[in-house]
Amino acid sequence: MLTVLTVVFVFSLAISQNKEIPLIGATAPSFTAQSTNGKITFPQSFGNNWKILFSHPQDFTPVCSSELLELANVQNEFDRLGVKVAVISTDNLEQHKMWVAHLEEIDYRGYGKQDIKFPIIDDHDAKASMKYGMLHKPASTTRDVRGVFIIDSENTVRSINFYPMEVGRNINEILRTVQALQTTDKSQVLTPANWTAGEDVMVPFYPYTKAQLAADPSLKDNYYNVGNRMWFKKIETKNDFGGAERVPVKQQD
Repeated sequence: MLTVLTVVFVFSLAISQNKEIPLIGATAPSFTAQSTNGKITFPQSFGNNWKILFSHPQDFTPVCSSELLELANVQNEFDRLGVKVAVISTDNLEQHKMWVAHLEEIDYRGYGKQDIKFPIIDDHDAKASMKYGMLHKPASTTRDVRGVFIIDSENTVRSINFYPMEVGRNINEILRTVQALQTTDKSQVLTPANWTAGEDVMVPFYPYTKAQLAADPSLKDNYYNVGNRMWFKKIETKNDFGGAERVPVKQQD
């Protein structure tokens, strides 16, 4: 009896481990599948680009349709950031193709008709969904929740978000997260709460020593503090960190 229980426990543990969500800092799991853009191996088919894996519960449903049309509307912005988007669900390829044709005939929110350039992946056997932990048993055993995995150019998972089936995602927040991650990577800075591209960033250390300030008094013009623990670096031009116009944080004496 003890032997049987041990075997059952080990088998159950193995299954649960196969369904673990890839954690931030982990290598993105690889899978090969058919898509509306042909056969792809994720994430390798997208090379050194950043990637977003975007799961949805079901084709032709209203919330999912609104999300894909919003994604299509910012395709060029993701391209500018070097980001490739891949959408996935447990529907089959023929269903995906019909859905794309339907969506491309819709003028959503006055955007005009849009071509959906990103691939929608056929995961009818749910193998990829299980690798990424997108099947949440209390919600559904056959339909993905709304998952978002942001993966960098080294195929490392950098951000994970899950949303319930009833609530559509904020596509601008996904875009903002990519901008923040790329900004922090490029310049070894931090981004404060509610940061958007073009705003001042934080530094994780005291920005200069007394000797450095004595040698270059202009350093003081580049930084300011809020309280005694938060130091900000000013972003003066749209070229700094790829942002737009500078939007400063209110300074505190």
